[in-house]
Amino acid sequence: MQAFVIDAFSFCQQEEQQSGTMLIADLPRLSKECASTAGALSWSLAGSKDKLGHPQLMLTVAGSVQLMCQRCLTPFAFEIDSESILILARSEDNADEIEALLADDEVDVVVGSKAFKVVDLIEDEMLLAIPQSPKHAVCPDEQSGAAVDAEASKKESPFAVLKKINGRT
Repeated sequence: MQAFVIDAFSFCQQEEQQSGTMLIADLPRLSKECASTAGALSWSLAGSKDKLGHPQLMLTVAGSVQLMCQRCLTPFAFEIDSESILILARSEDNADEIEALLADDEVDVVVGSKAFKVVDLIEDEMLLAIPQSPKHAVCPDEQSGAAVDAEASKKESPFAVLKKINGRT
């Protein structure tokens, strides 16, 4: 995988845009969380300024990853369609000032640089988008288990059978 590095402040000032696809196998931290490293993600990054003039990046990431269900321990496809807005700050102190000024939970403030690694940003976004404890909405074995439970409820109780054998009703 080729490193994709930008000057984040120049990217925003010139309102540049980039997009592409990235293999899941090329993202080591995300790969550790997935049941399979097959597949690719599409992403787009756009630079601009917010209403107060701060440089901002809009990142969109979409794709499907294979996660391991924590209930039934079988893999399942999890669809990701994530969009985030990142305000760039020049330092940690500046980031704290901007966060206090914005008071908006939907917008994240990060420290930008002239050597900003976009791959790391994309991987961070994917890691934040997947659930901490992934699960099927309905596990495949639960569907078959429901049929077994319905069958079991039709069967006569073993104690009822014993009563009939003893002649008690």
